[in-house]
Formats: sequence, structure tokens, C-alpha cells
Amino acid sequence: MSIERVRDYFAQYNMQDRIREFAVSSATVELAAEALHTDADRIAKTLSFLVEDKPVLIVTAGDAKIDNPKFKAQFHTKAKMLGYDEVEPLIGHAVGGVCPFGVRDGVEVYLDISLKRFETVFPACGSANSAIELSIPELEQYSGFVSWIDVCKAWE
Repeated sequence: MSIERVRDYFAQYNMQDRIREFAVSSATVELAAEALHTDADRIAKTLSFLVEDKPVLIVTAGDAKIDNPKFKAQFHTKAKMLGYDEVEPLIGHAVGGVCPFGVRDGVEVYLDISLKRFETVFPACGSANSAIELSIPELEQYSGFVSWIDVCKAWE
């Protein structure tokens, strides 16, 4: 199960106890915000794309949307999200629980600057009813990200 992989991942940092599991779904930004009693923009949503036939994750603020021209300028290709059936085999987590922790080898992670305005954010933890609260430096440390990028709109 994907959440177990994330729990094992965080266990190496003695942080597995910070993962929150809910009796309700947190599979969407709105549901996660409700489960966590926080603003939707603080939910760190993880979007899955295919760039040059490689899976790429972009973690954005909950209120941000991919800006196609910015995406193309960053990655030199049109934004193409993974299909529902492609996400789990390529990333290692199913839709609703995709996160940048415990992903398959070769998956590159990018953090969008829309997240930088928060002290802490809430990414999922591999299931449709889990999350963890991380500071931005912790998100940087544990996501194994490649770089900060600016590919979103509608959050400023």
C-alpha cells in the first residue's frame, strides 16, 4: 500500500508519527482542507506530468493552476498530465494520494513558487485520506526536489 511506503520513507527520519490519517477522504484540495480544518490554498497538491517520456511531479499550492505558457517555457513541451491509469504505475501512488515522498525511481519532483508564501503546507502521504504538515524547508528536504519553478497562475 502506498501510505505504508510513505510511512517507511518518513521512518528513516523518525517522522512517521507526523502523518495524519482521516476517517474521511482528503483526495481533493477541498476535501483535504476540510479534513485538516485549514485553508485550501495551504494544501500542497502534487500534479503528475509526462515530460520527454519521463514522469514529473509538480507540487503547487492548493489554489494554483498550471499556466500552460509558463509550463512550456520551463519544460520546452506542452503540459500533458498523466492519465488516471498511468499515475500509480509510473509514480507509485494512486490519484488522490499522490505526493513527492516514496515515489518510484526516476520520478523528478519540482516545487512551484506558489508554495513559498506559507510557513507550513499539507501534502498527501500516499493515500486518499492522509496528509502531513511540513514547513517549506522540510518540504524541500524530504521531497528530494530538483528545483523551485514558476509554472502556475491564479494564486497571486
